[in-house]
Amino acid sequence: MKTWWWHHIDALRTTLGRLLRTPVATLFNVSVIGVALALPVGLYVAIINLEGLARSLGSDPQLSVFLALDAGSADIKRIAARLQQHPSVREARFVSRDEALKELKASTGLADVIDSLPGNPLPDAFVVLPRGTAPESLEQLRDEIRRWPKVTHVQLDAEWARRLEAGLRAALLAVSLLATLFAFALVAVTFNTIRLQILTRREEIEVSKLIGATDSFIRRPFLYYGALQGLAGGLAAWAIIWAGVSILNGALVDLSRLYAARIELRHLGVEDSASLLVFSAALGWFGSWLSVNRHLAAIEPR
Repeated sequence: MKTWWWHHIDALRTTLGRLLRTPVATLFNVSVIGVALALPVGLYVAIINLEGLARSLGSDPQLSVFLALDAGSADIKRIAARLQQHPSVREARFVSRDEALKELKASTGLADVIDSLPGNPLPDAFVVLPRGTAPESLEQLRDEIRRWPKVTHVQLDAEWARRLEAGLRAALLAVSLLATLFAFALVAVTFNTIRLQILTRREEIEVSKLIGATDSFIRRPFLYYGALQGLAGGLAAWAIIWAGVSILNGALVDLSRLYAARIELRHLGVEDSASLLVFSAALGWFGSWLSVNRHLAAIEPR
């Protein structure tokens, strides 16, 4: 076990030395990988921030529960108690017939026409604010309340929620496709870099095979090289995203002051940052593995 660990540590040390001995080439490769990863990750950060902004600025979904015209005070108290105890209801506000008629007069400007009516045609109602915003849960709550006694109609405006969810799903799908394309580009860059290294060190590899070195021993430094290069590219992408979000937050200070609200973009979280670094290192390792397996088998000692 000690020998196994020593071989890996030695391969890692050798790989780090090789990266540092070619700073210009390493910098260019890492920059290309960082920019390629920063584009889809930046779009992902933009979508996450737009989602939070839309949910904070957008109006909460609500249900209007209209009662039957013959509903009495006992029916109203019973429905109010059921709404307050319902786990999916955050808040329920009762709107009496008289209050609704006053709001209608004030909002429409048809007070003379309304006063000419023989009676109040509006029913008592409840304005219900649900806890969840998913369209499916809203529709389920609407259908449940609709079946209650003395409830004649339940109106739900969930169209904005459907549009928001559909837009976010489409945007995330686009980001996934873009990330797949750039992941292929990262693998291709690593594949070509390792291929050039193998060709450059062909004689060294032949000598190593002559003295009994196994393929896994020869392959190990190249795999570390690809993984470290991918990890460095992930760190570069993270730095680009962090710098971009910081610059935009500085520009949003004046906008926040004008709207008297805190408008600030969120940086990548810990989990997303760790996923980015692991993903980039894994892609670099995979590209190196493909290149080594493809070209190492073609080198045999003469």
